[in-house]
Amino acid sequence: MTTTTRFSVSRAEYARMTTAELRAAFLVESLFAPGVVNLTYWETDRSVLGAAVPAGHPLTLDAPKEVASTHFCERRELGILNLGEAGAVIVDGTTHALAPRDLLYVGRGAKVISFTSAKADAPARFFLVSYPAHTTHPTKLARQADAKMIKLGSPETANQRTIYQYVHEEGVKSCQLVMGYTQLDPGSVWNTMPPHTHLRRSEIYLYFTVPETQAVVHLMGPSDETRHLLVHNEQAVLSPIWSIHSGCGTGHYAFVWAMGGENQVFADMDGIPANALR
Repeated sequence: MTTTTRFSVSRAEYARMTTAELRAAFLVESLFAPGVVNLTYWETDRSVLGAAVPAGHPLTLDAPKEVASTHFCERRELGILNLGEAGAVIVDGTTHALAPRDLLYVGRGAKVISFTSAKADAPARFFLVSYPAHTTHPTKLARQADAKMIKLGSPETANQRTIYQYVHEEGVKSCQLVMGYTQLDPGSVWNTMPPHTHLRRSEIYLYFTVPETQAVVHLMGPSDETRHLLVHNEQAVLSPIWSIHSGCGTGHYAFVWAMGGENQVFADMDGIPANALR
């Protein structure tokens, strides 16, 4: 298992950063690797994101030194979304089979967490997001069919999309984690436009189903001083509370969104009109 650390960046620092510095601070380029658990510890809200690709043998989620605990979920909750083929997550001896796009929520206090694939040559690809938890909710499996589906956008604005909410107020219960993913329709390329910020929650985006020859231009920063990151398949963006998070692809794509912070109200956003962006 490997762990890297990303530190928080202020708005003042951000304004002076080069492209390389922005990418080093906010873009997680390498997460998914066969036979490895990769984690990134982000100082903002003490978030952890990562990936596990079990290929040929099970993988175990250990507690890195950054969380200073005897097991990973001793004081944390964890969301696991399967972006690959069929697999399973074993939590304290109980096996939870995850088909593609199924999510497992693991509550605080779970001790032993491991990952397997149904077929070594067609592995599961587990995306992990974790926040500190101050109360315990039960471990729960949510199938893709269990997610709350919200259809938004239109062809005229090139942002027709479906939001799948798994961990939220009306779905799987958690301490502070909110998690799901958004799928854009063919012909649509924009996500979250007009954009917003939410000072109450940091957010993590993971773009996926982006073809190798394609990319997503992720917009970030304060509304009056935006920058962009060029993002490719299965790369993640760290979005601090002062930053918008929006994107436009060279084709349609999907992205996982996960948040943690003061509340779990999905619609709690500070909207910014597109014509106010600079």
